[in-house]
Amino acid sequence: MVLTPSSMVPLGTLAPDFTLPEPSSGKQRTLDELRGELLTVVVFMCNHCPYVVHIKDALIEVAEDLQSDLVKFIGINANDPVTHPDDAPEKMAAEG
Repeated sequence: MVLTPSSMVPLGTLAPDFTLPEPSSGKQRTLDELRGELLTVVVFMCNHCPYVVHIKDALIEVAEDLQSDLVKFIGINANDPVTHPDDAPEKMAAEG
């Protein structure tokens, strides 16, 4: 559940390629290099989201259990660190 409305694309729609900074390494990473051979799970998250906080431990457990060359998990934080300083990249990496 989200409190902010979003535009839903049909399930099964291929994600467009992107390049985003990886907070833990500082490197620029692309979807193409991060995608799993069979499945890619993309989670939109941030440190302060009560929904993310609620499922964080279970999400980590599922990701650790399933992560392989076939299945990859990607977390994306779309918040602006100027308006949401607790979600700045270095703070996201620290939560790791």
